[in-house]
Amino acid sequence: MGERTEFRPGEKVTNDGQYIEIGENDIHMGIQNPQVVSLQAGDEFPETSNHNRKWTKKTIH
Repeated sequence: MGERTEFRPGEKVTNDGQYIEIGENDIHMGIQNPQVVSLQAGDEFPETSNHNRKWTKKTIH
C-alpha cells in the first residue's frame, strides 16, 4: 500500500513539511487562497476554511 496523500483536520501529521488545503475539484480547477501551514510529525492538522476541504503535502514546482 502507498502512503496517504490526503488528511482531515484533527488527524496526526506523519511527516514534517508544508501542507496546503485542497478542494473536491482541485485536480482540475484548484481553489482560491488556500491555507498553507508548516507542521511537524505528531502535530494535528488544523481546521480547513471549508468543510469539504482536506490537507495534502505541498509540492515544489
